This record gives sequence, structure tokens and C-alpha cells, in this order.
Amino acid sequence: MSAAAALDARLRGQLEALAARDLHRQRRIVDGAHGVSIRVDGRDCLCFCANDYLGLAADPRLAEAAARALRASGTGSGAAALVSGHNREHRALEEEIAGFLGCEAALLFANGWAANLGALPALAGRGDTICSDALNHASLIDGARLSRAAITRVPHADAAAFDAALAEAGDGALAVSDGVFSMDGDAAPLPALAASCAQRGATLYVDDAHGFGARGPGGRGSLAAAGLTHSEVPVYVATLGKAVGAAGAFVAGSHTLIDWLVQRARTWVFSTAPPPSVAAAARAGLAIIRAEPERQERLAANIRHFRTGAAERGLAVGASETAIQPLVLGDAARTMRVSRALWERGFWVAGIRPPTVPEGTSRLRIALSAAHGTAQIEALLDALAAVLAAETEGAHA
Repeated sequence: MSAAAALDARLRGQLEALAARDLHRQRRIVDGAHGVSIRVDGRDCLCFCANDYLGLAADPRLAEAAARALRASGTGSGAAALVSGHNREHRALEEEIAGFLGCEAALLFANGWAANLGALPALAGRGDTICSDALNHASLIDGARLSRAAITRVPHADAAAFDAALAEAGDGALAVSDGVFSMDGDAAPLPALAASCAQRGATLYVDDAHGFGARGPGGRGSLAAAGLTHSEVPVYVATLGKAVGAAGAFVAGSHTLIDWLVQRARTWVFSTAPPPSVAAAARAGLAIIRAEPERQERLAANIRHFRTGAAERGLAVGASETAIQPLVLGDAARTMRVSRALWERGFWVAGIRPPTVPEGTSRLRIALSAAHGTAQIEALLDALAAVLAAETEGAHA
């Protein structure tokens, strides 16, 4: 048996084991723009699983900004930013992000994974302690592991447990949390975490991928929603591929922080800079967020409408006030049956299974957008109620 055949045989067995547990994943193919009305695997449907919280991913103004940059700057940046890849579009985006957030500076990364896997090891190492929320995003978990610091896993959103962990760690610890948790949709207790960090001599590091643009006054994110400043939260990370409608990510904070990351964040130093066209699209998305606050208002109204309708229909969605509305079904097989039944009715709602979520907590992760219409949300709620009722009847038959 060849080496390739031996590898395939080993992997095939593991894939079959995943499939037997309803944990095998497959990709769907989208034709055209990624919006609320979407064509997937040759079928027209309504999308309720994307992170396009403000409906900007298919906005023609972003596409036109990217097209102008493509014509002016080409398709690639050619090198890492410290070599020749730092385009004027990149610099303008970083300055506009910092101005939008009211902090000193920002540094653009290719994506949120690169930001966390670069920033965390640059800020902590052997002999340091990272206190990390138990439900933090995988990129935060992997970035903490890569740092080789001691890691204390803190019970989810438990401010008292964070305070105790920081007190034990001593001065210089790093407290790391999502701003909005990607699978549960709940918000971190940021004011309490900031107070603990101030008292314990620790640094608060917040990944606000699902809050930036969608939450807080003017869409300025979870810090603004919590009434916090960047002096209280020195390290702020967010992505540009969700509410902003483009791609990429950034770390924002002081000039000193950003200068340090330029020297030591390996995923930034050694990566080719993102295409200038992507930065141009993100600039256009950020400008729309500034100019059209009604998008956040529509998103908030849609969240309220969905939650009210879910309660009226007896749908036990999680205690989330954000665009992420989880409906925990527990069993992976049941979750995928419900997801497929919704798909047959024209609704794309992803089933989320381990290892993305803990065993026994498989769920539908319903994601709302400012672009969803009231009638579309009502139709989804009716379909959810009907499918779950049929599922219950089938289980009792």
C-alpha cells in the first residue's frame, strides 16, 4: 500500500466515524451575492445563518469601492506590510477605524484568526498567565495556547470567577473574552471584567467580532454598549467580514500597543498584506455604518420581533439580545433533521454541532440581519414552529 493510500484509509475510517455520529460537515455552494435572499446549491432560499448583521455584504457601494481600488492598485499587495505590501488603502482604513472607535491606532490583519494568533503570543509568554472565558472563540483559545503562557479557563461569563482567577494570577495577567459569544449570542460582563482588571493590575483583551458595527452607540461595538473606553480595555480586536460586510480584522488600542504588534505579531509580520481592494471595501462599509445608523435600529427591531414571536410560539431560544439567536436542541442528529426540514421549506439555518459547541448542546444558530423583512422573520418563525411540532409528533409516534 502506498503512503497516500495508507493515509486515505486512516482518514476514511475517521470520516466514517464522524458520519455515524452525525458530525460530518459539508460545504454548500453559493451562486452570486451573499445576502438575505440567496441561491445555494441551485436553490433560492432565505439565509438566516450568515454574520452579515447590517446587510452590507452585497451592498453595491462596497463592490464599487473595491472595483475602483482594483483598477488603481491591482489584485494583490505583493508582500508583507513591512516589505512593500502596505498600501495607502490599508493606512486609510486603519486611521478610519481608530477615529471611529476613538482610540489612538489600529493594525489591519488578514482575518480574525490571524489577529488573535498574532496578538496573544505577542502580549503573553512563558511565565505569564492568561485568564480565558470557557466559551471563547477557537482563535482565542489557540492564540492563548500558542503563547505558551499558563492558561486559566474561567467559567463562562462569570465575573466573580474572573476576579478570583486574576487575583491568583497577580499583576500582569491577561483577561481574555469575546465581547459577544459567537454560538450563544450573549454579551460578556465587560464592566465587571474591566473593574477587576483595574483592581488586579491585569490587561483586558476583548474580541468583539460579533459586536463591532452591530452593537453600541453608532455601531461602535460592545465597549461602547457597556460605557467603557479604550483606556479600560487596552486591547480591542474585531473583524471586518461581519457587520462591515467586507473582510479582514484589526487590533485597536494605543500607539505603543500597535507599534509593539508591528514588531512582534508573527501572523502580521510574516503574512502578505490583504489586497488593497478589500481594505477599500471595508472603508466603504465603515462609512455606511457612520452615515446610516438606521441599520442598527432595524437590526434591533428585528431582534425584538424575532424574540417576541419565538416566545409566542413557545420556541425556547437562548437568552440573547444580539443578532445571534440560538435554539438548543441537544442532539446532533435531531439538530440536523430540523435544519434539513427548514432547508426543504426554503430557509437556510445552520445546525451547529460539536466540536464547535459542547456535547449535548447542538443547536440551530439563527442569525438576524438588518436586511431581513418582518414578513421573512414571521415566515421563519412559522416554519420553525411547524418543523419542531412535526419532530415532536414523530418522536412520540
